[in-house]
Amino acid sequence: MEHGILLSGTDVDFMIHGVFQYSFFGHPVWITTSHVCILIVILILTGFAIAANRAIAKGSEVPGGFQNVVELIVEKLDGMVDSTMGKAAPRFYNYIGTVFIFILFSNISGLLGLRPPTADYGVTLPLALVTFALIHVNKWKYQKPMTIWEDLCSPLPKWLPIWLPINLISTVAVPVSLSLRLFANVLSGTAMMALIYGLLGWFATAWPAALHVYFDLFSGAIQTYVFCMLTMTYIANEIGDGTRR
Repeated sequence: MEHGILLSGTDVDFMIHGVFQYSFFGHPVWITTSHVCILIVILILTGFAIAANRAIAKGSEVPGGFQNVVELIVEKLDGMVDSTMGKAAPRFYNYIGTVFIFILFSNISGLLGLRPPTADYGVTLPLALVTFALIHVNKWKYQKPMTIWEDLCSPLPKWLPIWLPINLISTVAVPVSLSLRLFANVLSGTAMMALIYGLLGWFATAWPAALHVYFDLFSGAIQTYVFCMLTMTYIANEIGDGTRR
């Protein structure tokens, strides 16, 4: 924990630190605080998933307790995907639900004293690149090449591709904007809380809990929703009515 995995304690900062180093084919490779925090988040979510699976497998027709919580989470997530993606929603229930839960728990892991994994651009960029890949896989699956070319030339005719470079830049900007938005918002909250603990020391004992509610819980939930909503919107726009062209 001396390497900054926790955001509370005597030596507080919001930087990424190396925990230990090993050699991979002669090259030094570091395991950082981000890797450790991601592992903790994954272990917690895996434990929750195993418990949820058992609760559903042994569940009754009238849910109660933990089963009720699990069914409520699934229902709300599926409803969110349905309202945005329409007929294409069933194919993306699992992906959007997984991304939503992972990002949300990563964002609010600061409540557990962890450095949120999503405060590392090496985490948010791969998530955005997966979304970028899904967007273009569905674009080429459901749109004709000529339609794609016309979109790249828009708003001018397809035989006058003056706007092609600008439209290509806007296309490439999608994963950059998605990843930077999530990364910057989570990192800013992480930096603020680290500065508060570092500057105020013992005086920051209980009252920063209210700031954690905003920076970790409220802001974390908003950024999770924004990331998933944009992901669904981009993909749904490429799918259209769901018929192959």
